[in-house]
Amino acid sequence: MITTHNLGFPRIGKRRELKFALEQYWHGESTLQELEQTAAELREKHWQYQQKLDWLPVGDFSLYDHVLDTSLLVGNLPQRTDSSLAESDQYFQAARGQSSKALKQTPIAAAEMTKWFDTNYHYLVPEFNADTQFELNADRLLAQLAEARQQAYQAKPVLLGPVSYLWLGKTKDDSNKLDLLNELLPVYEQCLIKLVEAGADWVQIDEPVLATELDQDWQHALTQAYFALNKTPARLLLTTYFAPLRENLNLACELPTAGLHIDAVNARDEVLKVIDWLPAHKTLSLGIINGRNIWKSDLNSLLDWLEPLYQRLGDRLWLAPSCSLLHVPVDLEQETELDSDIKNWLAFAVQKLDELNLLALALNHGRESVESELADNARAIETRRESSKVHKTAVQHRLQSVSGTWGKRSSSYAKRSQVQRRKHPLPLFPTTTIGSFPQTPAIRQSRLQYRRGALDELSYQRDMQQQIKYAITEQEKIGLDVLVHGEAERNDMVEYFGEQLDGYAFTRFGWVQSYGSRCVKPPIIFGDIERPKAMTVDWIAYAQSLTDKPVKGMLTGPVTMLNWSFVRDDQPRADTCLQLALAIRDEVLDLEQQGVSIIQIDEAALREGLPLRRSDWQHYLDWAVNCFRITANGVRDETQIHTHMCYSEFNDIIESIATMDADVITIETSRSDMELLDVFNAFDYPNEIGPGVYDIHSPNIPAVAQIRHLMEKAAERIPPERLWINPDCGLKTRQWSEVKPALAAMVQAAGELRQEAAA
Repeated sequence: MITTHNLGFPRIGKRRELKFALEQYWHGESTLQELEQTAAELREKHWQYQQKLDWLPVGDFSLYDHVLDTSLLVGNLPQRTDSSLAESDQYFQAARGQSSKALKQTPIAAAEMTKWFDTNYHYLVPEFNADTQFELNADRLLAQLAEARQQAYQAKPVLLGPVSYLWLGKTKDDSNKLDLLNELLPVYEQCLIKLVEAGADWVQIDEPVLATELDQDWQHALTQAYFALNKTPARLLLTTYFAPLRENLNLACELPTAGLHIDAVNARDEVLKVIDWLPAHKTLSLGIINGRNIWKSDLNSLLDWLEPLYQRLGDRLWLAPSCSLLHVPVDLEQETELDSDIKNWLAFAVQKLDELNLLALALNHGRESVESELADNARAIETRRESSKVHKTAVQHRLQSVSGTWGKRSSSYAKRSQVQRRKHPLPLFPTTTIGSFPQTPAIRQSRLQYRRGALDELSYQRDMQQQIKYAITEQEKIGLDVLVHGEAERNDMVEYFGEQLDGYAFTRFGWVQSYGSRCVKPPIIFGDIERPKAMTVDWIAYAQSLTDKPVKGMLTGPVTMLNWSFVRDDQPRADTCLQLALAIRDEVLDLEQQGVSIIQIDEAALREGLPLRRSDWQHYLDWAVNCFRITANGVRDETQIHTHMCYSEFNDIIESIATMDADVITIETSRSDMELLDVFNAFDYPNEIGPGVYDIHSPNIPAVAQIRHLMEKAAERIPPERLWINPDCGLKTRQWSEVKPALAAMVQAAGELRQEAAA
């Protein structure tokens, strides 16, 4: 009989129960015991969803982040955390930082946060130095295993592998983090022994680095690690995902583990090679259900492919999703307001497991055992393929009309920057923010009432205008140079625009975790994209009418709209991105026509769309940068184009970023102490840049001296006349009581820097 299992399930709950429990605990409105009780209830519910599987995962649940959990497991929380605190307090201190107000001493910075491979999930970066020591702390994992076994589930503990853990981390000195492998492996060995003693049979050990380009040192590290771990009694399922194995295929097959999982969605062409290379005693797990997107699988087509493989492998074949289901919403059945056709094309986490079980039944008992279900699936696949909701002739014709000149500014940066400075004679180190201001309870209540029909459109518009006026007034009081309208009317930087574009669909409960308690609800691109009418012009024009200072028009760029949506899989992503570029280009030109002369087009997600292997990058960057340029570069010289990128390492794509030719780029740098600007030691970035000086993901209020320190480091690399001062990211998740003093400190720091420059 074929074996089914899952690599991981969404943690947040189908109604974001974990988010609300965490935030109540952080606000002092509940106890740690109550938080842990909610977590236990969620785990039980999630195991119930997975109970038809032969093996379900344990240890995939986290109160904040699974990489931070691994740091806790191996005794490697950042050294600055307060060891006198309870373990849970240390854990959240590492995740979120802690303010001086709470501690009555120097603030404690949160761990750096960056993207988990090419997803929109953020992990907390492990920190190492030459003296790092590891010590096993497996109590939480063992407790979750005991919970599952007490409820009679066949549980498979999940661990992030030791090599991937080191690969994901950063050293805080000049040491080589691979030198720590010898210190780390004994802790993993102890952990595996304890898991087996606690009743674990199989242990899933994730090494996603196998889907990346690895040099000989890292390949050797994998060999060293798994020959060491092979000495333990645990049966290891070595797990890879997100991309093909390519040059690491032979290595993955030959490592001494009991089984290997590969992503058969992204690496389907490698399956036969793996079967040929894999030793005859090893289990092969195929990730056949897409864990990253929300479209129904073509089950009949999958069975055509799987049946011969099953005949060849027999009981050695396991089936699973391609990766953890962390990246998709929990349950489609909640979506009672979706168009019925579109809903019938979708599968969320619960439905993906249903698909997996149907495939197993068909393979174990014949297709006739699930004949009606397979027929329903076939109808859904065909309906989507032929739907007029998906395909629009006018959009396809417009794509063919795109000219190569659309992506080029009429003048070079050097020339147009002079025109822009005459238009807006800003001081040295101009100050601005990234776009959003706090989404207060009043804003959320108005939006909720409007969506439910309890507030008419005119009343809603007045409410939002009141919030915009407040944001403009406060920015003027603080003394910012370039203002924003605050985005009170926007629910999300992607969803807001997608709701106004044809070709998008939206869910009510399709939440996925971005980090910690931060959840996003990605829209669904199901068809060809068009912009029926202007989306932001009225709001920006109103904000500009309230002040003599320039107000930025705020837009989300096409690459971010693409990468932060669930994207149709029936045409190349580049084609969908170009459709988005044309729609947003129309909005840019409408803003300019209205007199808006500073327009920010956020491309926060540009880097996360990169393929995992560097050799594949250029193709992606070529079309992604071209889409941005088509969006942005139809404007006159006097119109200043900004873009923003957050929480993404970009040093290795700096040349492509420069090719975007934005007049000003703002980036996250505060958590990395301007480390991201090291690239400018070797690369002469030609345009203006705003390195973030205020970590908006932490409640800490930055000190003036701290901001000055960061800007002085930036000025060592970028001429001061091309430097802006701004926060790392938008401020929607913060409170005004935090935002006002933080921005005031930023403005004061700018003033002091200007005085020094003039002296």
